[in-house]
Amino acid sequence: MSRRTLAGGLAIAATLTLTTLPAFAEQLSVGFPSAKFPLGTRPVPTKKATAVAQGIDMYDVKAGTSTDGYTVTVLMPSGRDYGTQSTAEAKAAEVEAAGEIPSVQKVVRPSVADAPSQTVYMVRVGLWSLDDKKKAEETAKKLKDAELKVKVDYLGDDGLKTTGPWDVKVVMIDARTFRGSYVSSLGTSVAKRETVSSMSKARHALVGVNGGFFNIHTDKALRGEPVGASVVGGKLLSEAVPGRSAVILKGHTAKITELDTSVTATSQDGQKTKVNGVNRAAATDELVLYTEEYGAKTPTGGTDAVLDANGKVIGQRESGAAVAAGTRVLHGNGLAADWLNEHAFQDWTVKVDTKVVDLRTKKALKLTPDLNVIAGNVGLVRNGQVKITAKRDGHDSVNMILRRHPRTLLGVTSNGSLILAAIDGRNPGLSVGANFHEAAQFMRWLGAKQAVNLDGGGSTAMVVGDKLVNRPSDGVERGVGDALLVLPQ
Repeated sequence: MSRRTLAGGLAIAATLTLTTLPAFAEQLSVGFPSAKFPLGTRPVPTKKATAVAQGIDMYDVKAGTSTDGYTVTVLMPSGRDYGTQSTAEAKAAEVEAAGEIPSVQKVVRPSVADAPSQTVYMVRVGLWSLDDKKKAEETAKKLKDAELKVKVDYLGDDGLKTTGPWDVKVVMIDARTFRGSYVSSLGTSVAKRETVSSMSKARHALVGVNGGFFNIHTDKALRGEPVGASVVGGKLLSEAVPGRSAVILKGHTAKITELDTSVTATSQDGQKTKVNGVNRAAATDELVLYTEEYGAKTPTGGTDAVLDANGKVIGQRESGAAVAAGTRVLHGNGLAADWLNEHAFQDWTVKVDTKVVDLRTKKALKLTPDLNVIAGNVGLVRNGQVKITAKRDGHDSVNMILRRHPRTLLGVTSNGSLILAAIDGRNPGLSVGANFHEAAQFMRWLGAKQAVNLDGGGSTAMVVGDKLVNRPSDGVERGVGDALLVLPQ
């Protein structure tokens, strides 16, 4: 059988016209790196700077040129676009039987701090320039007609060798001169998704970026719920995924760490029980706390104990109603409902204790009104060194570690200054995005001693003033679960 080995990347000429914003004349607060761009062939980037406010500068950075094109990828029986060598060889034989010449590509997903490397194999057909996507689509159709499952792929997304290009917006906030504050926002409710633009406008933010992941695997009406810790104004609104990265915001300081949370309900008769979750759907036998910020009805099929601000049980009710202002609701089903029926009688007091623990210091955070927390996605840089914790943070797949996506990144420098970056991606010919290793290298290049990857993909959004300054990969700004906002006060 005649097969070719496909290298990581194409050398196909393309022209990219770079456009930049005019620079403001104000004195800039934080120095931008003078070294060559850290990705690809280390090109010299173009950059234009805008002074946003005292201590805040935005950089519009462009680097690299477009040389990647398209190929057709054959899906494996698992539905993935990669598999074992034997599976790939068998699939390549099917491609040859359909009259096309396949390439079996060996791909190494690089190791990260908490997971070893992984070798997989892909089957590709054809190489086309950026302008010849239609030809790739025609070949894909022919293979589909032969009952093969295939897709057209832009090779810049692979995460292998590339020349770019990259289109990045960077905001640097100088800890020495900035006098505002950092907060988290869930918008009008926990359950509802909103755009960063909407949340920024509501708080008159100087800068806003999307926060962490939100739960797309729950009921459609609840998909704004953060996956991981969320604290807004000192109030826990979503429990942590134990040990995952998070960003602690207090005043104009930011700290990257790992968190755990615990919530305990204690009846006036002395009986205690664990509260399993906060402002999310309840599983069987779970006790879940719902706050007035939830913005949705409690689940049906259980028992609700409605508490006033002091923990007094206003009454019990059949579940499936909204949470009134000034109240909280303990909802239980199964065994958890039994506990409420036995220990949360009307006019009794049920004390709800909330604890948020910094796992690096082993100390509980003081839940004061100036404390905010956003759940991170994956840790990238720790103490100035690349330390990608993809497995611990639940994202150790080929797609998440190796493939390039739009990225929202947050970093803290040695003097406590904050770096926010939005790397656009999934935009052939304009910006390829970054994989985890590239994202970590980029943040180190900018001067981050600690850095974390927030949510990305179509969620990546940066708003400066009232303007969305990056180009979301969906074509429009996506509603997200939460946002980090930079306020003037």
